[in-house]
Amino acid sequence: MRFVTFVLKSGGGAGKHAMIPRAGVLLPDTDQILDLGHEACVDLMGSTPACLLAMIEAGLLVWQSRIQSYSFSNEALVQLNSAQLLAPLQRPGKVMGAAFNFRDALAERGMPPPAEPVVFFRSGQTVIGPNEPILIPPDVGDVAYEGELAAIIGRRAICVSESEAMGFVAGYTIHNDVSGSGLLKRDRGNFLRGKNLPATAPLGPWIATPDEIVDPHRIRIKLEVDGRLLQDGSTENMVFRIPQLISWISHRFPLEPGDVIATGTPGGGASTHSPQAWLLPGQQVTVSLEGLGQLVNPIKKGVPFFEAQ
Repeated sequence: MRFVTFVLKSGGGAGKHAMIPRAGVLLPDTDQILDLGHEACVDLMGSTPACLLAMIEAGLLVWQSRIQSYSFSNEALVQLNSAQLLAPLQRPGKVMGAAFNFRDALAERGMPPPAEPVVFFRSGQTVIGPNEPILIPPDVGDVAYEGELAAIIGRRAICVSESEAMGFVAGYTIHNDVSGSGLLKRDRGNFLRGKNLPATAPLGPWIATPDEIVDPHRIRIKLEVDGRLLQDGSTENMVFRIPQLISWISHRFPLEPGDVIATGTPGGGASTHSPQAWLLPGQQVTVSLEGLGQLVNPIKKGVPFFEAQ
């Protein structure tokens, strides 16, 4: 099942409620969304708000089963072209990113695989949705794209074993880990500032439940900037797979429902191209993952980073 967060576009017919984000389900083989916030779904939702984070906290697989067996009214259906998709999780608690986690990316940089996961923290406040602009501050130096598979945590995970870890995944989505490479270099490899620039973590367009993905470790990842193919890899090249990442992180601090595990990016990074392919205002980035659709974002000029400190 594919879960989305959306608002109705202007003229969508919902009056003052049109711009209130609500959860929905993309119906298979149609261009329609089941609007879980519609009054026709009150019996289905009960006391749970039509919010994906709340539904994940209650158990997304439970909601999947309930929705599949629910006889919904056509009044609750929204045409996809009448909706604006947002980041499926508007403000996840945290995004945990895996650096140096793809063999092909390491090979093109002449780096050996790390002995254990290299993980950094990204604030959920940096997340934006499909078609929202990535903001590039003019004074941070080179800014890079990173097309990635993201796993969404479905329940609290503390000291989870690798054999149990996949049971903590609520679903998968696309992530573009836009990185202030100039800041990373200036900070001598410290990830904190370079990975937390405002509006630099596109997420979406939907969360697919695990049954939608045959094998998360065999997904093709493509990234294009203005139609130029810059990344074309596969999750089969991960150094540390999803169970290893979840287990390693959960032994160091708790993972909560709605947290995002960004699993790393394949070869084709901005610095490896000739000329180098750093992101610039006026461009458009498209990340495509098999089974998870496309995540498209324009790039605009942001405010100066250092003046904002």
